[in-house]
Amino acid sequence: MKLVAAALLAALPCTALAQQATPVPKIVSKNGRHALIVDGAPFTILGGQVNNSSNYAAPLDAAWAVLDRVHANTVEVPIAWQQVEPVEGRFDLSFLQTLLDAARKHDKRVVLLWFGTWKNTSFAYTPDWVKLDNRRFPRMKTKDGKDHGVLSAHGAATLAADRRAFVKVMEYLRDHDAQNTVILVQPENETGSYRNPRDYSAAANALFAKPIPAVLAARTGKRGTWTEAFGAQADRAFNSWYVASYVDAIAAAGKAIKPLPMYVNAALAGPSNVPDPDGVASGGPQQDVLDIWKAAGPNIDFAAPDIYDRASANVVQYLDKYARPDNALMVPEIGNAREFHRFFYAALGRGAIGYAPFGLDATGYFNYPLGAKDLDDATLEPLALPYAAIGSIMRDWARIAFEHPTWGAAKPDDGTAQATVMGDWTIAASWGEWQFGMKDWTWLKSEPAPWGKDPIGGVAIAQLSANEFLIVGDHVRLNFGTADGKPNGLVVRVEEGVFRDGKWVMARIWNGDQTDYGINLLDRPQILKVTMGRYR
Repeated sequence: MKLVAAALLAALPCTALAQQATPVPKIVSKNGRHALIVDGAPFTILGGQVNNSSNYAAPLDAAWAVLDRVHANTVEVPIAWQQVEPVEGRFDLSFLQTLLDAARKHDKRVVLLWFGTWKNTSFAYTPDWVKLDNRRFPRMKTKDGKDHGVLSAHGAATLAADRRAFVKVMEYLRDHDAQNTVILVQPENETGSYRNPRDYSAAANALFAKPIPAVLAARTGKRGTWTEAFGAQADRAFNSWYVASYVDAIAAAGKAIKPLPMYVNAALAGPSNVPDPDGVASGGPQQDVLDIWKAAGPNIDFAAPDIYDRASANVVQYLDKYARPDNALMVPEIGNAREFHRFFYAALGRGAIGYAPFGLDATGYFNYPLGAKDLDDATLEPLALPYAAIGSIMRDWARIAFEHPTWGAAKPDDGTAQATVMGDWTIAASWGEWQFGMKDWTWLKSEPAPWGKDPIGGVAIAQLSANEFLIVGDHVRLNFGTADGKPNGLVVRVEEGVFRDGKWVMARIWNGDQTDYGINLLDRPQILKVTMGRYR
C-alpha cells in the first residue's frame, strides 16, 4: 500500500504539489529596518510592473519574456473592479486564476494591484454601473459646486461596493493560493485628486469645520479645526485623512479574509515638503503627509513612491523620505528608461524590500517621455545586470539587510563621487573609470571610458561586521579608507563568491591589478566580500 501511495504521489503534476500551504507573507520590522518575509524567510522583490491594461490573458503573455530578460522574480499585475464585477453582484475571478497559473508556470511571485475607486486618481477602472450613477457613487465637488472627475472619499455606498468586490478577490486568494503566489497587495492605486484639493460637498464641508480627529492630533501634535491645525495645507490634510481612512477600511476587510501585507503608492509632485495643494494629487500618500496616512491607516503596512523624476538628486530625496523606521521602503513603480535603472542600487542600499520598473511587457505600449521609447537590449541591460547579481543571493541579501547596516549610491547626473562612513571605514564610489590605472595619469594615455558619460552605474554595500563588507555593483570604482584618517588601514582581502545555504563560498581572491586601482565592478554580475584591517 505504501508503494502504491508513493507511486500516486510521484504521478501528481508539479502544480498539484505546489498547492501545499506556506506561511502567509508578512512585513517585519526591527531596529528601524524592515523585511518582507516570504515562505518563512526574507525576500527581495526584483520586480517589473506590466502596463495598466495588461490585466487580460493575451497581453499578460507578452510580459514573461521581458521579465525573464531582466531576471525578475516578481511581477506586478492589476486586477480591476470592472473585470471582477462587470454586473453588480455578479463576480468573475477568472483572470485572477489565469494570473496565478501563469505566474506559477513562469516561476514568478505576484504583487496584486487593485484598481478600484482610484487608479491614477481616476475612476476609469470602476464598473460601468458605478461610473454612470453619480447619485449613489458621488464625485467630488469643486468649490463652485461642479462635479470633479474623481470619486469622493465620503461616498459610503462607493466604499461599501468597492470593499465588497475587494473581499471577493481576497476570498479567492484564500481559497486558491495556499502557496502564496501573491505576496503583496496594493489596495487602490495613486489615490487623490488633481486641481481640487478636497471634496467641497455639503457633507464634506461639515466635516471640515470640525476639530481634527484625536488620533491625528496625538500623532502630529496639532490641535483645532483643520484650518487651525494645517493652515494653507488644510484642504489637502483633510483629504489625505479621509482617503487614507477609506483605503484602510478596504485593506482591513481584505486582511480579515487573508492577512497579506498591503501598501499604498503615491503619485509624486516634486521633492518639496509642501507641494501646491492644487498641483499635487491631493489625498495621496506623498512624503510630507505620511504621518497623516500612518494615523488614519493602521492596516496599511507601508506607503511607497512612484518615481518618474529623472533628476538623480530628486530621486535620492524621495528614497530618503520614504525609508523611515516606521515605513518599509519599496519602489513599486519607476520609469523603465535606461537612466532609471541605476537607482535600484540607491534603493537597495537604503534597505528597500523591492523594486519594480513600470511597463515591462511586450504589448507595444510605451509611456515616453515618462519612460522608455522602446524595450530594446540597451534599455533593459542596465536593469538585468543588477537583478542578476542580487538574484544570485536574493534571500541572503534580504536577510543581511534586515540585520546589518547598508548603503547604496547611484551615479549622479553630474558624475560626482559619492561617499559614506561605515564604522571605522570610509567608502568612496567613483564613476567612468577603466579597471586599470588612474584618470589623471599623463604618462600612459587612454581613451575615456565609453560608459563615462552614460547615466548608468551604482553600488550597494552591507556591513557584515566591523571590518567586512558585502558589495554588489556595476560601472563603479570603490576605494576604502580609514574614518580617523590614520594611514595604517588597508584592504586585507577581496573575495568574489556566492552564498550557499546561507554561508559565503569564495570562488576566487582578487589581487594585483584587480585591486591596485580600487575595486572595480563593471559589466557582469559579481558579488564581492571585502575585508579591511589595520597593521601595527
